[in-house]
Amino acid sequence: MRLFENINIDFMGKRSIFFLISGVIILLGMINILFRGLSFGIDFKGGSEIALQFEKPIDISFVRQEIDKIGLGEIEVKTFGGSTGILLRSELQEVPTNVLPRVKSRIETIISENFPGMQKQVIASSGNSITYEFSDSAAATIVENKLFESGFQTSKVSEEPSNKGIIVRLGISDWIKDNLAEKFKDNPFVVQKEDKVGPKVGQELKRDVVVAIALALIVILIYIGFRFKFSFAIGAVIALFHDVLITLSLFSILYGVIPGLNLEVTLTVVAAFLTLIGYSMNDTVVVFDRVREYLKLHKTLPLEENMNRAINNTFSRTIITGLSTMFMIIVLIIFGGEILRGFAFALFIGMITGTYSSIFVASAFVLEYANRTKTKITF
Repeated sequence: MRLFENINIDFMGKRSIFFLISGVIILLGMINILFRGLSFGIDFKGGSEIALQFEKPIDISFVRQEIDKIGLGEIEVKTFGGSTGILLRSELQEVPTNVLPRVKSRIETIISENFPGMQKQVIASSGNSITYEFSDSAAATIVENKLFESGFQTSKVSEEPSNKGIIVRLGISDWIKDNLAEKFKDNPFVVQKEDKVGPKVGQELKRDVVVAIALALIVILIYIGFRFKFSFAIGAVIALFHDVLITLSLFSILYGVIPGLNLEVTLTVVAAFLTLIGYSMNDTVVVFDRVREYLKLHKTLPLEENMNRAINNTFSRTIITGLSTMFMIIVLIIFGGEILRGFAFALFIGMITGTYSSIFVASAFVLEYANRTKTKITF
């Protein structure tokens, strides 16, 4: 049994309503972006991002208070994936020079309190690490293990059995772990991830994203222009711009509104934008193919009637394909975790806008173009 068989909906007659709906959403989104801006992830802003996973639910306000005491300046603290997860974000990539002596002093304290009288020598020191040398390999191993337990990242200078040196990393996450471990002894935590991106790399990624999307749209414009007509190509590209703008607008409008939904613009979200461009393009080509077929078969019928017939004929396929894809995206939103939720939400919005833009934007533009320029479209 075929769904939506023999339907006869005047899609093109309702195009003005959808022009208005899209226009309002995009206008609200652009105003929101202008005054509020988009929230960019660490990929584009640069800095450090650290995710901590606790064993038990934690009080985020208490964590904020303790983080403020560490001396790393302004750090954004928010929940990550539930009541037991915390996401810390800072524009810093290294421990500040004014905090560095405190970090080194803390390492010295841990060694002297746990191993009094142990002979050691600092053979190298920088803003990122300290290298110690001990009297024998056994002493180096036990100190390395103790510092690791205290939250510092450590490694041996070499894997030789006679190795006497260890390297202690002086990272932001190490300093945070060491300080928080004292306050949360009854609620242990682990570092789920730590990302660092330089400001220059972030700017380059922004530029590369714009170039990638622009090149994709140009190639699509050329392809549709050769396969159909140039007016069809313009309609398809406008529909794709429409899909991206609607999705960006909703990202800006809904950011911080829905609890647990991470709507930051990251590289995974950009991947979702490129995916929804491909999905929308595929749906548009299917509709255009059927429009071309009807224009060849019914040359005397008005363009609007041929378009309505073609869209009604493909409607069943469009809905079934869209719903099957949507079910998988909903599963990703619910069970995909914090990291994939923004990606899945972008796809969710993109699938909806991509489906109706192929009808009410791409096809409607071709009809408007033909009506306004008095052009008869034939194949």
